[in-house]
Amino acid sequence: MSDLAEVIPLSALNQYAYCPRRCYLIHAEGEFQDNIHTVRGTLEHERVDQQNGESKAAGVRLEYALPVWSDVLGISGRCDAVEFRPDGEIFPVEHKHGKRKQWSNDDLQLAAQAMCLEEMTGKDIPRGAIFHQQSRRRREVIFDDALRLAVKTAVEEVRAMLSRGVCPSPLGGSEARRCGECSLRGICEPELVGSGGELEQIALTLFDPKEEVL
Repeated sequence: MSDLAEVIPLSALNQYAYCPRRCYLIHAEGEFQDNIHTVRGTLEHERVDQQNGESKAAGVRLEYALPVWSDVLGISGRCDAVEFRPDGEIFPVEHKHGKRKQWSNDDLQLAAQAMCLEEMTGKDIPRGAIFHQQSRRRREVIFDDALRLAVKTAVEEVRAMLSRGVCPSPLGGSEARRCGECSLRGICEPELVGSGGELEQIALTLFDPKEEVL
């Protein structure tokens, strides 16, 4: 496997796709704070990890909390669940506590898991699923060329961001609505740090850049 310092956790790809600043705060500065969403997510993952290897579908072998990695991409992590089906298909399943989300970060993480499994097993993995605990439904995800490219791009961008050591700015525009449910909002303080935020306005009241210095 790649040098440990260069190995990107699969969870970092999920965080980055949701918000680069959140990803940096967690994986570069070690910041984390729970809210109701992260606690529910943790409990759901713990529940899944405690499952056994049996399946209701005949002939399907299930592996939970399966470690995966890719030497080519330099990523590692674990799959919530992987179904090994009688026809030879390998089908990764990511468990999420809520209902279906409008963001693509979960799909990106699942695709990265599949790409790891492909490298480890030598088999093509064209699809997987997100299981949404709140609705008790699976949503199938197709690992097409666009999604695979998005994974590779995210890996490169996360690695570059962590290497630079510069925390990205908060999300702006319509994407700023993601901040509402973020557990790191109190640490990130997007209203103060963001362009046009309160901190910038305060600075303008304290110092006039046009004022001549004697």
